Amino acid sequence: MTEISPGSQDGLEWERGLFNIVPRWTREPSIPAIENVCRKQLNISSGDPCSITFYAAGVFNKLYRVDYADQSLLIRVSLPVHPHYKTHGEVATLNWVQNNTKAMVPKVIAFDDSNNNEIGFEWILMELMSGSPVHRRWRTMSMEQKVTFTEHIAEIQAELFCFGKQNLAFRNVGTLHTSQSTGKAELASAVAPGQMISHEFFMDNRLKYHVPRGPFCSSYDWLESQLNINILEQLAAIEEAKDEDDREDAEERLVPLNRLLSLLPKVFTRMDEGYAEPTVLWHDDLNLHNILVDDKGEITAIVDWECVSALPLWMTADMPRYLKEESRLEEPIRDRYANETLEKPLASQNRDDPDELENEGKNSLYWIHMMEYEATQLREVYKRRLKQLWPGWPLRDSDVKLDFYEATLQCSAGVFLKMVNRWVDHIERGDMIRLADALHPTSVDYAR
Repeated sequence: MTEISPGSQDGLEWERGLFNIVPRWTREPSIPAIENVCRKQLNISSGDPCSITFYAAGVFNKLYRVDYADQSLLIRVSLPVHPHYKTHGEVATLNWVQNNTKAMVPKVIAFDDSNNNEIGFEWILMELMSGSPVHRRWRTMSMEQKVTFTEHIAEIQAELFCFGKQNLAFRNVGTLHTSQSTGKAELASAVAPGQMISHEFFMDNRLKYHVPRGPFCSSYDWLESQLNINILEQLAAIEEAKDEDDREDAEERLVPLNRLLSLLPKVFTRMDEGYAEPTVLWHDDLNLHNILVDDKGEITAIVDWECVSALPLWMTADMPRYLKEESRLEEPIRDRYANETLEKPLASQNRDDPDELENEGKNSLYWIHMMEYEATQLREVYKRRLKQLWPGWPLRDSDVKLDFYEATLQCSAGVFLKMVNRWVDHIERGDMIRLADALHPTSVDYAR
């Protein structure tokens, strides 16, 4: 099996959990080193105060707040899951969004997309945006506020999609890249899709497999490479299997992967050399944690642009992540749900956790069903507003293409394999059912 050098990944190790692979820091970023870098970048003298405090953590990053001279910034220190390219792509994307849309995103002050620095990790020094995650305010917002919020999200999406004007969109599939040298706060404005930076291409040992990584000229080439990297991973798992269960698990995953590879030319067209498919920026993680709002529920910023890429136009048929809930047409009646019972003594609960929401004395099932009901209503709001801004949306055959892509993600995660096989059975017979209907065969009310 041919492998390629991924570059230095010092500081990173992958840990296999019960259901997934997670990245781990083998060493912690040094606070004094972060302070020294910030002082140099911001020209803060040794005699002036500069405070570095831990702010938050993501799957691949640690964020630190930088306070100096009555100003505050964030520095985002990243694990080298895809050395150079992930940080470079995020900076290029942030700059493009800021220069070409009205979407409010953090301004990049400085960055280093290598680990050859005092901190020993890639980093981005950026603006600290005002507001708090809408997740914290959602339950106190009125439905009218949520409708306005969702319409604003559709307007931002329309800008990212260039309102369907192909002459303003990108060409080729991949994460934005530029040849600008490291360290400049503002990368060159002439950016274009480059290597694809996504979980499907770099998690665990996937970075070592020799497969095309982009830019891809078409949907066909992109998804073919994504399927092949998963097939290589399962073949390696079979070779390295410690027992029969591990071998059977990998063999089971290979079945839908190979079936999707055979189905690929029936859903997508392999294009001639020289063709470049039009693409648009697609933020695949617009959840309620990554959208900031003020006290009135109005959007102040969208954050977490890592791995955001230029993807085919059919991807725009998907919903923002916060709207991807089960359908529920009837509003849950509060009095029909049980009251909350505390499994732990009140004193042992972490009431300082900003992500722990107040249930107002009701069982959490009530809030789950309420979110499903609201998302069902708001999906229609989103679709109606986006359709107003882009009359040609969504493109023809987007549903089957989107479901094909979702099926590849399910295979990559190793879940719902039977659902994928069942869906492929239908598509091969010419039955154009939705992927979710293959998961719930009796469902007749499925809406994205």
